[in-house]
Amino acid sequence: MMLLPPPDCLSSLRLVHRPTPLLFPSNSGFATRTRTSRLCKASLITNSDSFEVGRLIGSYGFMNVTSYSGFPSGADAEFSSGDMGQLRVQDVGEGSVKIRLYDGRVSQGPLRGTPVVFKVYPGQRAGGSEADMMAANELNTHAYLQSSSKGVYQNLLILLGGFETVTGEQWLAFRNDGKYSAADYGKIASEKVSNIRAMGESASWNRFEEEERIKRRRNFVIKLFQGAMKGLAYMHERDRLHQSIGPSSIVLNTIAEREAVYLVPRLRDLAFSVDIRYSFLDENLVSSLSEGLWRRASSSGAFTPMDKRVFGIADDIYEAGLLFAYLAFVPFCEAGAMDSLSLQRLLESTFKLDIEATREYCLADDRLLDAVKFLDLGDGAGWELLQAMLNPDFRKRPIAEAVLNHRFVTGAVL
Repeated sequence: MMLLPPPDCLSSLRLVHRPTPLLFPSNSGFATRTRTSRLCKASLITNSDSFEVGRLIGSYGFMNVTSYSGFPSGADAEFSSGDMGQLRVQDVGEGSVKIRLYDGRVSQGPLRGTPVVFKVYPGQRAGGSEADMMAANELNTHAYLQSSSKGVYQNLLILLGGFETVTGEQWLAFRNDGKYSAADYGKIASEKVSNIRAMGESASWNRFEEEERIKRRRNFVIKLFQGAMKGLAYMHERDRLHQSIGPSSIVLNTIAEREAVYLVPRLRDLAFSVDIRYSFLDENLVSSLSEGLWRRASSSGAFTPMDKRVFGIADDIYEAGLLFAYLAFVPFCEAGAMDSLSLQRLLESTFKLDIEATREYCLADDRLLDAVKFLDLGDGAGWELLQAMLNPDFRKRPIAEAVLNHRFVTGAVL
């Protein structure tokens, strides 16, 4: 039997054999709450006959934090200068939930012909209760965000509906707004760098063309990051954390750098999203999907609802900082010269989030020079932003709106 979502959420999809529109059941105890009743007005397609399923286009799993230890807390805790800034220790393993992706389209109703991507969560027999919980959380988060009186924001992927199969699989149907992710873009861009460098001098005879190529890449990367941060700012403004933002969680409608003017990045993968409304923080409503976040908050001295909210937002900003580092390095380096895990290890373990020391190290590696030059724009504006987003003190990290207004993100340095 599928788990019910947290008290702020709507009931999960429940469609077996002859589907009935039970995505927002009128008899749900959750739907009668004042604070969530307007969510039932969301118009999602809940009839499986309204969809046509196409080919399998991919699959992926989630990483799972299996244990945690942090610095001691309290007035008697002692820290050496070397301890400050070190990250908490986590044992990370591959989670049991495997997601499948299919293409398809809406086959009936006013949205007939609309292309969709199905995100399929396994039933309890294959994925356990965690799979049901993640599917329900993703559904409820999208329904909440899409019910905003200000309308649906363009930098979030749009959920059109979904259904449950007789085997318990949860099929969520998202509007198909692009087949590439930021991770795909980074991989393809780095391969182009490798190909150009492999050609040697024959590839650089036209200095003007080379400069234009670098300018286009810089502009594309900034617009990509800007779109991701707009989506995150929208979520934070509406009291939701993303909690799994990264290169793979950003959908792109184009990866052609000459088409940067048409680029619309959209956030996806909201299965681990967390509600940070004060009413829920006051009630201390914690699910297994968010307990790791609140353990980290407690270890960092965030106990009150206000401090926990600030910590949660800062935690998202930290992950967005790692995304920024990825976008600043990988597309400008040869394939294999840098990847997300190596970059994170370099920043966190080798240099303990000392960005100036990181720059000095990268400056000595010819393979990383184009990335260094990119972050050097505006008298080091990129490094300045990276240091702010990865500040070891969560209270000193900027909010998403401040990141968007930073001169590096506005493009003023280009």
